[in-house]
Amino acid sequence: MRLARFAIANVDTTVGAMKSNVDRAVTLAREAAAQGATLVAFPEQLIGGYAAEDLVQWRAFVASQWTELLRFARLTSHLGAALCVGVSVARGSNVYNCAALVYRGSIIGLVPKEKLPAYNVFYESRTLTRGLPGVRDEVHGVPFGDLVFDLDFGCLALEVCEDVWSPDGPMRRRAYAGAEIVVNLSASPFRLGVLATRREMLCTRAGDNQATIVYANLIGANDGLVFDGGGFVTQNGRLLLDAPRFREGVSLVTVDLDRTTRLRTENTTWRLDQEAFVMSGPAVHHVGVEQPTSGRDKLTYPAPAHKSYFLPAPSTSTRSVRDEFAEDLLDVLALGIGDYFEKTGAFKTIGVALSGGRDSLLCLILARRWIDQKFAKEDKAARDAKARSILRAFFMPTRYSSEETKKAAEKTAEELCATFAIVSVDDAFQRELGEIEKMLVPGEVVTPVARQNMQARVRAARMWTWANSATGLFLQTSNMSEKAVGYATIGGDMEGALSVIANVPKTVVNFLLDYLLETTGSEAIKLTLKKPASAELADNQEDERELMPFPVLDACFALYAGEKMSPDEVEEALAATFPEHDPAQIAAWTRKFARLFTMSIYKWVQTPLSLHVGNLDLDRERALQLPVVQKTEWQ
Repeated sequence: MRLARFAIANVDTTVGAMKSNVDRAVTLAREAAAQGATLVAFPEQLIGGYAAEDLVQWRAFVASQWTELLRFARLTSHLGAALCVGVSVARGSNVYNCAALVYRGSIIGLVPKEKLPAYNVFYESRTLTRGLPGVRDEVHGVPFGDLVFDLDFGCLALEVCEDVWSPDGPMRRRAYAGAEIVVNLSASPFRLGVLATRREMLCTRAGDNQATIVYANLIGANDGLVFDGGGFVTQNGRLLLDAPRFREGVSLVTVDLDRTTRLRTENTTWRLDQEAFVMSGPAVHHVGVEQPTSGRDKLTYPAPAHKSYFLPAPSTSTRSVRDEFAEDLLDVLALGIGDYFEKTGAFKTIGVALSGGRDSLLCLILARRWIDQKFAKEDKAARDAKARSILRAFFMPTRYSSEETKKAAEKTAEELCATFAIVSVDDAFQRELGEIEKMLVPGEVVTPVARQNMQARVRAARMWTWANSATGLFLQTSNMSEKAVGYATIGGDMEGALSVIANVPKTVVNFLLDYLLETTGSEAIKLTLKKPASAELADNQEDERELMPFPVLDACFALYAGEKMSPDEVEEALAATFPEHDPAQIAAWTRKFARLFTMSIYKWVQTPLSLHVGNLDLDRERALQLPVVQKTEWQ
């Protein structure tokens, strides 16, 4: 047996908070070492925070990371574990996203990231330089390049995030060069369904390369990116550790590395591929580490808890696919709100304009969920008191607001322990109508749409003034479906400091509320769902009647914006998806969506910073980059 104990350390970093990030990492390194860790894997860009974006163009920002890396090495010099740390490094005129090996107070080597993503929410290749196969150099006197490290427990390779997502990444040649353990330092944002994809991909990579992979992911939110943490240890295709997500901390597992050696010896195909690569591939450089790791003599064989080497381990999960989908999405949105609230340092309270409708209800639920998670060790009374000190809810009716939505808003604030106020905007709305009429020339009138938008704008102005006065984080509550077709008001309900559900479709909002109603029995949700969704800006208004059924609208968005179909193709796909609807109605909805979507780009590019939760996000800066000025003649 050749036993080693691997630790995954999930750290909630903040961009630029280098001293604080290192302090947190030192605490976790000591905790892991106390539990017998041979090796500790930290996330990508541990020191500078992720994503730093254009901050890396400030050389002082990069230089400060090196200073803090040295401090990290000094503060962990007494630990007998190898520490793998993410850091930005300057080399000449270039800046690299690197994994550093720190051991016994020294920086042993630096390995630059090779696969720099420039898709979806990523822009790394804009500012960073990629590592290249076979490179061997020094930075600050430390080996830099295509390296593997020979330690007493085995041969170690380091890589960064995207490197593992390519089957032709650096893992292959480093495994062929002798690396048995591959540590991947990641900052992989949460996306719906990503957990199963990550798990399967890492098991596949470990099997393809006959290696043991240690994968550590970042936890926490920075701007609109939310990272769910967790991580995996997979050995030669077999999952050994699935670290908990949505929490900072360490997770450990003991591994018998002789199993990796044995399987490499047995697998003739792998050995033949290795021979061919060694004859023609670029050289990978070995760095020797002489000082031994400590504590491995106390490790015991990782015997299965259920005492069988043939039967599968009993499942410990009690969550259905539905539960997992809902709970993960609720957790990531709550984390996004909480980290934005805390890390910016600009806010003392959180405010929501409650309409009595679904979207604002969900946003306030998410803010309360963060409070419950943040103060989970305290009893309910203490958490309720904390909610009353932080959460503010406002119902701002006009003549079009119904008694049902008022009752729903009141009950929502009561259940969630948010300070609540009813502040009518009807008089202000009427005064503003009179003032606007003075601005119009003969023949012009205030249109019905303008009357609706004016109500939303009065509410938004009041929320901003409240935010200025109460040091408040004003949450914007519009969903992705309405945003996609411009069913929102610039200067009105599109206002706020953080857009919480701007990338959550309306059908998903409804799904989450149905789930929460079933699991909590909330009277506030029950009251809210009684009434059809309505902006309540005109008499007898219903959102689906003015637009189309939300399942159809969301399907249009997924097919047109996600699958990049033409309107004709969307119509054909919709007909197959919704055969219960008349084909002529399907055609009308398709054309309506395509027209509204293109006309509304100028609106949604002005919305606040939004949380990202899927691969299809409606955000020009992060995901769907479309020109505002365009014609649709190509359709």
